[in-house]
Amino acid sequence: MAKRPPAPEPADLRRRILDTAESVLEEAGVAALSMREVARRAGVTHQAPYHHFADRETILAELVTHGFDELTRRLARANERAALDGRRTLVIESGLAYVGFALDHPGVFRIMFRPDVCDPTRFPEAMAAGDRAHGELGRLVRLMHDERYTEALASGYWAQVHGLACLFVDGPLGQHLPGARERRTHAREVLGLMADGVLAAR
Repeated sequence: MAKRPPAPEPADLRRRILDTAESVLEEAGVAALSMREVARRAGVTHQAPYHHFADRETILAELVTHGFDELTRRLARANERAALDGRRTLVIESGLAYVGFALDHPGVFRIMFRPDVCDPTRFPEAMAAGDRAHGELGRLVRLMHDERYTEALASGYWAQVHGLACLFVDGPLGQHLPGARERRTHAREVLGLMADGVLAAR
């Protein structure tokens, strides 16, 4: 009689549940995500997810938190290049960091900005992670505009890159440019035009 594979360690199980939940989001959307579906796809008992997560929303909140933390790391790396590569490269690389995250994690990206999915009053850790990402956006704008920083200016930058990301993830650009390389090439061209416009207006 064949031996059953050993049960995953708690940390491995937690990671498996999160990875499985992200796959469900990417393949079928947030409406398809349930504790039972995650357990089924992860190959564990239907009670196993409850050992680490109180409910479905807790899984979503952790995915959102991890998503913002990863986005923060990518934006920070782009910001740190500014001193070496200059303002034009900063705009392009920061935008590519944002769009690249959305392309790499579309399921999580779709829920990160939806308070109906992850209630910030219930999950302050997700809100704090979002604030850290926004802090890197503010850092970008200050690097570009020095003391002329305003929240409206930061929102303008955010709207540009977020809109571009959404056009790739769920819009016509994603359908027109199905390949990852094509999307990144197009994003770089668009962001180059954005950077030129910003620099011309400074």
